[in-house]
Amino acid sequence: QVQLVESGGGLVQPGGSLRLSCAASLNIISRYIMGWYRQAPGKQRELVARITRGGTTNYADSVKGRFTISRDNAKNTVYLQMNSLKPEDTAVYYCNAEFVGLVYWGQGTQVAVSS
Repeated sequence: QVQLVESGGGLVQPGGSLRLSCAASLNIISRYIMGWYRQAPGKQRELVARITRGGTTNYADSVKGRFTISRDNAKNTVYLQMNSLKPEDTAVYYCNAEFVGLVYWGQGTQVAVSS
């Protein structure tokens, strides 16, 4: 059973930065499609960024140029570097792992952007 544990959330002022981490319990980072999703109050969960097995990355239009997804296979960890944060980035951020129909989620980490 794969477990994903997110960390790094918190309260930050607009324009600030945070780095989220997602640690996997098994050696899956290099074999699964790893993604970050977010869900704001009253809204549907949405894809923020994704990295494939081959290293291809995709981003939501709203975060392009500000967020960067990366992974460290040796540490079984995926990161989301978030720069130039805006109040509309406030949400619970979830780590996601997908492989041949299997989908796993972390418990989420809260990010709040406010002055």
